Amino acid sequence: MDNLIEKLKSGTLVPFLGMGIFEDSIAKDGTRLPFDSDSMILALNNGRAMSPRLMYEYSRAAMSLEQRKGREFIVQMTNHIYSSKEYDLPKVYTWLKAIKPKYVIDTNMDDSLQKIYSDVEHFLITGVSRITADYDRFIIYKFNLSKNTYEKIEKEALTLDLPILFKPMGSTKPEMNFIISDADFVDWLTEAMGGFAMPPILKDFRKDKEYLFMGVDFSKDTFRMVANEITIDLKGGFTIFNKPELTKKEDKFIKTHNLENLNLSLNEFINSHA
Repeated sequence: MDNLIEKLKSGTLVPFLGMGIFEDSIAKDGTRLPFDSDSMILALNNGRAMSPRLMYEYSRAAMSLEQRKGREFIVQMTNHIYSSKEYDLPKVYTWLKAIKPKYVIDTNMDDSLQKIYSDVEHFLITGVSRITADYDRFIIYKFNLSKNTYEKIEKEALTLDLPILFKPMGSTKPEMNFIISDADFVDWLTEAMGGFAMPPILKDFRKDKEYLFMGVDFSKDTFRMVANEITIDLKGGFTIFNKPELTKKEDKFIKTHNLENLNLSLNEFINSHA
């Protein structure tokens, strides 16, 4: 972990964020924000558990809700989870705010990442699914600092001279686009395997990069597949799991991708690199 901060700033080490970074986050109204698959299901279903088959992974539960109540319901419910509550930024984001990494991958669907870059110009790429216009499963925006607004741009206009925020599962802002149900993930992963999940310039840039996985649940099949597609040609990197024993699926992913697990809590890791 030598020169960690410098590597993050240069883009040779890329933060990859998952829901687990919200584990200690409490909204101002006293409720907890979703930090794993189970808590996301409860949030989507008004606090009620669903059948064991649907509780397996939140994408499956979201698909069931979408089939019963419609696509607009699941979009609005996802937006409500993050936009209806006031909450402090999780500690991982406040740590990254001071560093401003060149490239960040964030699979969370709120706008915390955009907030920590709101004082600098940057590019934002959000995932999108089930569209018929073309094969690309992303939308690119450029943040105009003077106007404090995001403006859509073509993929050819994306450059490496500004920080790049990549939110492959979508976001509440600047537009509500979410990869959340099984149908979303199947569509997104299908196009990702065809090379249409990220702009060409990023597919070149990601080669031989190391990744710092924070709060990503590799025990779930979906997010292992998402991480695998986004980090093709990786050099290696680190995971942060503070647990006595990794699951077989976690251990296999870590070994297959030449990663090293740091047996620390996220807070311990951040405090040691503050």
